[in-house]
Amino acid sequence: MKHSKMKKFASIFLATSVLAGMLAGCGASEEGGSSSGGSGSSDGDTIKIGANLELSGGVASYGSSINDGAKLAIDEINKNGGINGKKIEYIAVDNKSDNAEAVTAGIRLAEQEKVVAMLGPATSGNATATVQTANQFKVPMVTASGTAETVTVDKDGKVNDYAFRTCFIDPFQGIVAANFATEELKAKNVAIYMDSTSDYAKGLAASFKKQIEENGGKVVKEEAYVTDDVDFKSTLTNIKSENPDFVFIPGYYEEVGLIVKQARELGIDAPLMGADGWDSPTLVELAGPDALNNTFITNHYSSGDPDPKIQDFVSAFEAEYSKQPNAFHALGYDTVYFLKDAIERAGDKVTGETVQKALAETKDLSLITGTFTVDKNHNPVKSATVLEFVDGNQEFKSKVNP
Repeated sequence: MKHSKMKKFASIFLATSVLAGMLAGCGASEEGGSSSGGSGSSDGDTIKIGANLELSGGVASYGSSINDGAKLAIDEINKNGGINGKKIEYIAVDNKSDNAEAVTAGIRLAEQEKVVAMLGPATSGNATATVQTANQFKVPMVTASGTAETVTVDKDGKVNDYAFRTCFIDPFQGIVAANFATEELKAKNVAIYMDSTSDYAKGLAASFKKQIEENGGKVVKEEAYVTDDVDFKSTLTNIKSENPDFVFIPGYYEEVGLIVKQARELGIDAPLMGADGWDSPTLVELAGPDALNNTFITNHYSSGDPDPKIQDFVSAFEAEYSKQPNAFHALGYDTVYFLKDAIERAGDKVTGETVQKALAETKDLSLITGTFTVDKNHNPVKSATVLEFVDGNQEFKSKVNP
């Protein structure tokens, strides 16, 4: 996902330049390591894996959930002998849900901590900001939930060599949502209500609209809001006036919770649908369980999926954290096992370069959120899940193959 609170490119460049200069001048990290550059290795008794995550700030729900899932996976792996006999040393850094902070965190992990790979960031904006760091230091980064295409492929179509993901991309979510609207709900006249400041939302809206029209549907109204808005009644009234039989709302839980609540208060009874940006307990708190009835999301997994492997994960997570795992927990867990698989195949000399090569060659890897093969653009080819909110709880509806 792409967090809409994007800092200007200049601030990112400045943060990168300043911190790089500081590190070069100091000659040693805060932890006492050298600053000679290049990727880390696993020459000692441990393998260092870093995490650059949103542990505080506007989207802390995403980063914290990914972190919990990652820690569960690492505990399991270490208890079972580690990777090739070496324990994982996990170093998590808070990027505070901020682009410039994400760059700083990435540099710290690569330059000072000498990790062989980085997990995160969670949002597409923070992940995209960190790509240059990953490429520069030749340390692969794997975002669990950065779904924008530009994370792994730049705007000129060139693959970012050291950027990978374990989630599917935005266009796939938009297509799945459109097909669900027309095929399952028989929607014909739909509305789109998106965050105009978010590339995540705009990308989803574009792929949804294209697929709806290809399916014979019609977009009767398009409206927009911006991040941090709290009163949506005026634009929702405009949507209501067109009497759509389905409303697509790509965005993040912070605004979507209020949108859903106000839409129902205005008498909009049509099905509402979004994507993985809705997946947070805070959404239910903001919208209320009743307002969320007859709403749907595309997501990466469902704890209600009867697959035995998924149910084993759910049981392990509940035993550790006393709560049911959401998709971000599952993606964090999967990302660690994705890295484990690559590190095991990286050969005797485990470095950022050898891990990158192994990640790119991943094929038919079976994880909690699906079995996938990494494609030429460093994206996993795997299934999506459609979930329905029923009295505030997510219920499994269907699994959709790519």
